[in-house]
Amino acid sequence: MQPPSPPLRRRAFLAGSLSSLAALCACASNIQQPVSPEPQRLPITPAADPVLEARYAAFEDDGHIVPAVPYRQMDPKYLRQRVPDPTGEAPGTIVVDTPNRFLYLVEEGGTAMRYGVGIGREGFAWQGQGTIHWRQHWPRWKPPAEMIARQPELEIYSVANGGMAPGIDNPLGARALYIFKDGKDTLYRLHGSPEWQSIGKSVSSGCVRLINHDIVDLYERVPYHARIVVHQDEMIAAI
Repeated sequence: MQPPSPPLRRRAFLAGSLSSLAALCACASNIQQPVSPEPQRLPITPAADPVLEARYAAFEDDGHIVPAVPYRQMDPKYLRQRVPDPTGEAPGTIVVDTPNRFLYLVEEGGTAMRYGVGIGREGFAWQGQGTIHWRQHWPRWKPPAEMIARQPELEIYSVANGGMAPGIDNPLGARALYIFKDGKDTLYRLHGSPEWQSIGKSVSSGCVRLINHDIVDLYERVPYHARIVVHQDEMIAAI
């Protein structure tokens, strides 16, 4: 048999070379093909609510400018709202549900005004029943001796030194409600706070803190010498 002519050999060589090149290109394509990244999920910011915008807008009070609260960055359940009363207590009673970070002011007709709260170390120190015996606009802050022992730099605000002057940075905020039991100060307080981020959380110190906007609202609603009930265990709603 005659050997294949040179042209045929060249054609076979070229065909084989092209097949090998195509295979190499296919592998390269498989290796270098870009992979589309997963779409980035951005947090959804709720739309502005005109009612809440007004409720948590900046306002002036006794010469102090209280900044607006960025309520859309908060858990909605901790915003002030009227709810069916879960406490079974008489109207006018304040109920603190410590584990769930809620404060209720019981109303007539089976409803309650509910506020989100932050709980500090002192907020876990007392439970039971008492009376709102003293109320204060823009109170002075006088840290107790136990707190000063933990944080000596607070000595300048001690009782002996007259406490911290009222103001927007004062830890007691715009209002404070002082709880007494059997005629004695329990050292347990409901008070305002500029730290809206702390609502719904357990914070380093303090008693029960509300947004300044909410403590002002509560202050105007709560009757004088109101009864207060504080639960440190899960609160069971009355049936």
